[in-house]
Amino acid sequence: MELYLDSADLKEIEAAFQLGFLTGLTTTPTFMHREGVTNLDETIVKLAGMVPILQIEALGETAEAIVADADRQLALGLDPTRTVFKIPVSLEGVKACKALTSRGLMVNVHLVYTIQQAYMAACAGATYICVLAGRMQDQGYDALSLLADVVEMVDHYGFDSKVMFSSVRNTEHVRNALDLGCHTITVPWKLMKALTENNFTAIGTNQFIEHTRLITVKVGEAISDVNPLVTDDTVLADAIVKMTEYGFGCVTVVDETGALRGIFTDGDLRRYLASEGREVLSKKLGDFSYRTPISIEASALLDSAAALFKQTSVDTILVTDNGRPVGMLDIQDLKND
Repeated sequence: MELYLDSADLKEIEAAFQLGFLTGLTTTPTFMHREGVTNLDETIVKLAGMVPILQIEALGETAEAIVADADRQLALGLDPTRTVFKIPVSLEGVKACKALTSRGLMVNVHLVYTIQQAYMAACAGATYICVLAGRMQDQGYDALSLLADVVEMVDHYGFDSKVMFSSVRNTEHVRNALDLGCHTITVPWKLMKALTENNFTAIGTNQFIEHTRLITVKVGEAISDVNPLVTDDTVLADAIVKMTEYGFGCVTVVDETGALRGIFTDGDLRRYLASEGREVLSKKLGDFSYRTPISIEASALLDSAAALFKQTSVDTILVTDNGRPVGMLDIQDLKND
């Protein structure tokens, strides 16, 4: 099933055709008016240079006027092999369709609401027969049944026409078009982007990324540049300020040689305040005793860190390089942000 973009937004069009596989672009004067276009011909020429196939309106009250409008646009420099003229179905419209297709030009007969209209378009040699499914459904018509009938007619009688599903309102419409065997569909960019989206796909992709990260990235590569070090002669009140600045809820305490003394946490602060009162704030960090902190070498893989987080139920681990503290690994660092 051919896939067209339905738009007049230049940014959307540029982004969509970077996909590299869209058949072409359908657009309308209504879309262009909505985008603030004031020079129709200039915009048509610009769009023609951006897309493989451009489908544009050829309008007029008579077949002759419709053909003249198509010729006028071709005279702008459009490539006839890459241009499809959209003509609303009518007696004059199918007459114009036959005149243009007899010259080897491509025509999309659209605004089709009945199988009889579709039949006339097919007999006139329409390249595309376009049913505006969403608009029909808005007006209470059974668009899907009509599309099924038109596809069956075209396939049964061997017409060269392609049935186009247009006026797409949701991604389910794309599924409808596929189920019905439509030959082509034109989709707004917002909905086209959503065609690849699925919650379970996102979950699976994130798992693959996370697990790949765990077995390829080293701890030292995952930590931030912030190394929350303070010396053991730092007053606790000043250490609290540093703790807040660093944002880890703890500081690493080292002696004057840079050797590790231990970790002072916000939990330690609460316990000392409860037992000793505010006087404790004037103590130096060297006045406290420390247990050996939970740590991991910077050269270890994140997978090892994940196991250590699970084993110890902590959310921050000291990172060392040959035993010297170089930073902190937060449990959130395991994820690829």
